[in-house]
Amino acid sequence: RKLLPAMYARDVCHDLPDTARIVCVGRDDFSQEEFLNFIEKNSKPHIKEMPADAAWARFLKRIVYVALNATDVATFGPLVEALRQDEGLTRVYYLATPPHLFATICDNLAETSLVTPNSRVVLEKPLGRDLASAKQINLDVGKVFAESQIYRIDHYLGKETVQNLLALRFGNILFEPLWRREWISDVQITIAEKIGVGNRLGYYDTSGALRDMLQNHLLQLLCIVAMEPPTSIAPDAVRDAKLQVLRSLKRFTPTALSQNIVRGQYRSGHIDGQQVPGYRDEPEAPKGSKTETFVAMKAEIDTWRWAGVPFYLRTGKRMADRLAEIVVRFKPIPHSIFNQPTNSFQPNSLVIRLQPDEGLSMNLMAKTPGDSMRLKQAELELDFREQFT
Repeated sequence: RKLLPAMYARDVCHDLPDTARIVCVGRDDFSQEEFLNFIEKNSKPHIKEMPADAAWARFLKRIVYVALNATDVATFGPLVEALRQDEGLTRVYYLATPPHLFATICDNLAETSLVTPNSRVVLEKPLGRDLASAKQINLDVGKVFAESQIYRIDHYLGKETVQNLLALRFGNILFEPLWRREWISDVQITIAEKIGVGNRLGYYDTSGALRDMLQNHLLQLLCIVAMEPPTSIAPDAVRDAKLQVLRSLKRFTPTALSQNIVRGQYRSGHIDGQQVPGYRDEPEAPKGSKTETFVAMKAEIDTWRWAGVPFYLRTGKRMADRLAEIVVRFKPIPHSIFNQPTNSFQPNSLVIRLQPDEGLSMNLMAKTPGDSMRLKQAELELDFREQFT
């Protein structure tokens, strides 16, 4: 649903070498033809623009399917045979697996001599379920791959609008004088999904919304919004600026924890007129599971720039709308000179839409047409798709 459409987009943009292959590894005992039919049915519909026949056929020629058990090194023989025996080639092992498998897979790759100096390994979030397990993953993977070969990724950072946050903040002088506690009332970051857990229940029930979404996607967005200007756009400089934000997050006391975090779980109901099951009614869901599918948090950053400004983070599945956005709300005007009370003025806000319609909008007060001086909220909008196509 995500990876192969993304690789197709790279192929269409000619970002892949002509000889590059995509070796797909799974537990299902598909033949090559069966797997190509599988992605025709399950991956192709998730490509935003219907692929041209020639482009899709070229992409399919890159794909090779290998069946194996990631935890059993004895089943890695077909993968060894499928990979070209040329240590000069760059191999990228993309591990979109539960984090407890990272170390085992890396050990098995090493044991079958598949780790070369030109190999890379990509670890997709989450990296463990707590600090101790994250450190253990780093230790175990580091025994097989050098640090320069390891890529820990949060795929949300690849979104154009997320990257545009850096451009918005540090490519324009307009907002920087206002980007602080004196002028900003609060920041709200929302990622809402209509879908349920689908076929990810085995992973999701051990993770929940807090580990699956909040501690990576939402915190990454918070860091970009709140960080100080990095010295450059270089990865290490941006990472260091983000790290300062994380270190400045106000720690929760037991009392504050109960007052500033809400967890919930979706029940059966209707989405777009269709009946959908509750979380505990999903296939293979543990009876009485208390895994949260919704979480909301009020966070604060203890720095001179942000002291006293609440950051509201929320995410959930089976929500009414599919939406991802950041809303920066500015403080209200101190006094109205118009024949309207001050509380009738909507505070200015900057809305960064991440999905489904990527863009920016600025909500301002403007005069309505006519003889009287009446003000109403108006929107200045930038649609990324319209602007850059």
